[in-house]
Amino acid sequence: MQDTIANDTASPSEQGSGTSRFLRETGLAADVAAVVEPTLEDLGFRLVRVKIQGDGRDRIVQLMAERPDGSITVDDCETISKAVSPVLDVADPVSGAYRLEVSSPGIDRPLVRPSDFEDWSGHEAKIELNEPIDGRKRFKGVLEGFEDGEVRIKADTGEHGVQHLGLPVHLIADAKLVLTDELIREALQRAKERHSTRPGDGAELDEDDLED
Repeated sequence: MQDTIANDTASPSEQGSGTSRFLRETGLAADVAAVVEPTLEDLGFRLVRVKIQGDGRDRIVQLMAERPDGSITVDDCETISKAVSPVLDVADPVSGAYRLEVSSPGIDRPLVRPSDFEDWSGHEAKIELNEPIDGRKRFKGVLEGFEDGEVRIKADTGEHGVQHLGLPVHLIADAKLVLTDELIREALQRAKERHSTRPGDGAELDEDDLED
């Protein structure tokens, strides 16, 4: 099953509120998100994304979550799992058997809130739009923050060279960080500052990632 992500239908000014997700799920994933998000907030966490993969007995419901400071530990994931499992059982948005997985967003995380672009300013990201701007829907470059309802990015536009662009948040279909050595070092530093032993705050770092 393919997950579908849609941009929030709120106005650009509402989407630019900072901590509200502008990228939201559709279909079954949206039903799951609506059920689990209040529970996550009550626990002091925030939802990043719901992904549903597979069908039948192989179906997996994955919740990506974090604390407001971007951290999450293995114990946090267990706490979330124990709290949302009975809520999902009662609401029953997913028919049949499935496996629930709770994880951190990872180092090359999806960017779903305006504040994410501020938090990771200076790092590379890939952004895909619902509609083209000057004939382009895909952009890759260095984030420069978020301002006036737009994601600021320094991107190589090909024939026009490197430009400082503003991409309207209401046009964004998908956005995520690009895994680089600089990003890994930053994740490690942030983890140390939070007295964590793992980059990604609970998500294991693959050795192959370190070699990229």
